[in-house]
Amino acid sequence: MPTTVTPLPITPPPFTTARLDALPLEPAYAEEMVDVLADPALYVFIGGEPPAPAALRARYERQCAGSPDPGERWWNWVLRVRAGGEAGGGLAGYVQATVRGPRAEIGWVVGTPWQGRGYATEAAKGLVAHLASAGGVREIVAHVHPGHAASAAVAVAAGLGPTGEWEDGERRWAASVTPSPVP
Repeated sequence: MPTTVTPLPITPPPFTTARLDALPLEPAYAEEMVDVLADPALYVFIGGEPPAPAALRARYERQCAGSPDPGERWWNWVLRVRAGGEAGGGLAGYVQATVRGPRAEIGWVVGTPWQGRGYATEAAKGLVAHLASAGGVREIVAHVHPGHAASAAVAVAAGLGPTGEWEDGERRWAASVTPSPVP
């Protein structure tokens, strides 16, 4: 008897960590995220520059529409620090995953004012756990610039290890995950 695989939803389910709410991306978040992403220092390793409000909203609209490939999911979340936390609430960054079959390629960005507080590590670990519980994801991959020690530390904390593979000047980090039951 063939196994039926439930397709992954286009919009990702939210998830939480100890201090963060990972909320599915919406174009309405662009206005606040422009401020989160405003520091040019964020782009030293990943390239690009701080986005203009209209450009960020258009990018979010494209991302929310989903991949044109029906076998691929673009899952994006903004990270909200819960009110009462050390950062006082509000959006602080984002995590993302491109899910295709059993593989998810992930990334994370935390705005400069929120760096050094463990939010990127917490978010990446939460994302890996969330993907393992999403069903079907067996491999997690990230690409980290060799000079970005902070992102390498986040990758290690999230359970990824460096591989010998490189893409566009970045080292591929990977981990196999065992699906966990949904609580």
